Amino acid sequence: MKIINKLLIAAGLLPLALSSCKDEAFPLYGNQNQRPPVNYTWAGTADSLQNKLNTSFLSGNAKYYVLNDAGNTTFHYWPNAHVLDVLTDAYMRTDDEVYAQRMKSLLNGIKESNGNTFSNNFYDDMEWLALSSLRAYELTDDATYLDAANFLWTDIKTGINDNQGGGIAWRKTQLDYKNTPANAPAIIFAARLSRVNNNEEDLNIAISLYNWLAGKLLDSGTGLAWDGVNSKGDGQIDKNLYTYNQGIFMGAALELYRSTNDAKYLDAAWRNAEATMKSPALSPGGIMKAEGGGDGGLFKGVLVRYLTLLAQEEGLPAINRNEIVKYLKFNAETLYTNGIARPSMKISPDWSKKETGPTDLTVQLSGMMLIEAAAQLNKANLF
Repeated sequence: MKIINKLLIAAGLLPLALSSCKDEAFPLYGNQNQRPPVNYTWAGTADSLQNKLNTSFLSGNAKYYVLNDAGNTTFHYWPNAHVLDVLTDAYMRTDDEVYAQRMKSLLNGIKESNGNTFSNNFYDDMEWLALSSLRAYELTDDATYLDAANFLWTDIKTGINDNQGGGIAWRKTQLDYKNTPANAPAIIFAARLSRVNNNEEDLNIAISLYNWLAGKLLDSGTGLAWDGVNSKGDGQIDKNLYTYNQGIFMGAALELYRSTNDAKYLDAAWRNAEATMKSPALSPGGIMKAEGGGDGGLFKGVLVRYLTLLAQEEGLPAINRNEIVKYLKFNAETLYTNGIARPSMKISPDWSKKETGPTDLTVQLSGMMLIEAAAQLNKANLF
C-alpha cells in the first residue's frame, strides 16, 4: 500500500471514491434467440458487487460483515475471513486505497468482534483468516497482517495429532475428528508461509499433512476429495462430495507444486479439477451445484478461487488450462446473465436463476469471487 496515500486517508485528505460502477444490465427478450450479444462488464460488475457488499452487509459499527441482508447482524468468523480475501481481490484489481482501508478495518474488527483475539475453536476458520491475512500482507507489506498470520499458525499447529493417523483436527473440542476443510487450507497456508519466511519446517508440515490427506480422504479412483473421517466416533469416512473440498484439495496440491516443483502435485491438482468439472454431482450441466445458504453458500466460491489459480499456473499444459477457463467462463456468464438480480445486485445460491428472498453473506461472497475471477482472467486475456 502506498504510504503517502495511507496517511492522506487517515487524515481525511484523500477522497474515498471507488472506481466507478459500470455494471451494464442487458435487455431481456421473450425469445432467447432474439437477445443481442451480452457485453460482459466484468470489472464494472465487480465494482457494483463490492458496493453492494459494503452497503448491505457492513455492520452498524463498521467492524465486520453481517450474516445476511435481511437484518441478521450476527458476527460469524468464517465468512468474514473470506470477506478479507474478496476485499483483497478488489484492491489487486483496482489499486484503490479505499479497499486497503477496508481490509485493515476488517482485520481489526474481526479481532474485536471475536473477543479481542484471533483464536477460535475451529481450526479451519482460523486457517481461512491466516490465508487471507498472509495474502493481504504480500500485497500491502503491512506487517500487521503477517503478525496475525503467524499468531494464527501457532494456534493452528496445536490441532496436529496422531488421531486417525495424522492430520489437523477440525476443532479444539473434537480432536479425533479430521476432515478435508481443516487440512487442505493448512497445507496451502504452510506452503505459502514457508516461501514468505523461507522456513523449511513449515514446508515439511505441509507435505506431511498432504500425505495424510491424500492417503486418507482422497478417492483413488476419481481423484476427488471426501469430507472427513470419524465424525461419529466410528472411524468411518464421510464420503460426501462438496465443491469446497475439491477446491481446497487442488489448491493444496498446487501450492506444493509451486514450493517443490514436483510434477506429481500438479498432476494431482489437475486430476481433481478435471474430475470436479466432469462430475454430475458437483457440476450438473456444467454449472457448479447450488449448495444452499449458510456455510454451504460459500463452498463453490472457494472452488472458483483455486480453479482460477490453477488456470494461471504456467506449468499446466495449455489444453488443460483451456478446459478450466471454458468451465469458469460458462459459470461466470451464467451467473452474470441469470443469477444476479438487478438493480439490487443480489446473488442467488443457484447461479442459473435470480434470487428473490434474503441473501446470505456467504452466497453473495461466492458470486463475488466468481465475478472477480472473471475480471482477473479477462485482464489476463484468458476470457
